Amino acid sequence: MVNLKDYQINTYEEAIEVIKEVGLLPLAQLIPGYPSLDSITLKENWHSGSELDPWMWRAKFPVDGVAAYGKFIKKKSILISRELLPFVKTILGSQHSVKKRYEDGLVSREALELYTLINGEEGIDTRVLRLKAGMKDKEKKKPFDHALLELQGSMDIVVSGTKEKTNNQGEKNGWSSTSFETMSYWAENHHVDERPINVETAKAELMNHFAKICGPESMNALAKVFKF
Repeated sequence: MVNLKDYQINTYEEAIEVIKEVGLLPLAQLIPGYPSLDSITLKENWHSGSELDPWMWRAKFPVDGVAAYGKFIKKKSILISRELLPFVKTILGSQHSVKKRYEDGLVSREALELYTLINGEEGIDTRVLRLKAGMKDKEKKKPFDHALLELQGSMDIVVSGTKEKTNNQGEKNGWSSTSFETMSYWAENHHVDERPINVETAKAELMNHFAKICGPESMNALAKVFKF
């Protein structure tokens, strides 16, 4: 069995190998006895702006098709390998469309509106999305953020990267903002298998995968998330 605590990496390429091996990698500590991107990298590299900065990598993984990225579990940022994604999506996602779930009272009106806008403009910048949704006002920020979390938690949308804020001269001006795509668009673009999978099959696949690399503590936590 792999000792998950032994990972210590410095480069983006090494991070890719870890993601391929563990399949699911939170950005920050989430699962007891299980690695996270911040636990396997040097703290001094974070927010350094260098090629060794894991904060910069987080947006590169989805662009390169290495992993789906979003706040998929417990409202926390997670990287999911393309190999594990179909199984995770089967369990955490839904077979029904966002519109159907809204009609059934399972999705908020704001989430439906944001999903419709993202679906119509894949890779939309958060700033533009908020503007087009008519949620630019300060009091609309909370429902806007909540709707984005809702859509990520149901794996309907995924972070597609980040976009730099620029001024009229095209110069960088302020913080970069997140951009979003629908999960189906991201998966299709990166040739991820989207064939329907039986829920019990998905649970069995994930249980077998994590059993090879996790200790009892991690397995118990993951079993609660994926209900295996």
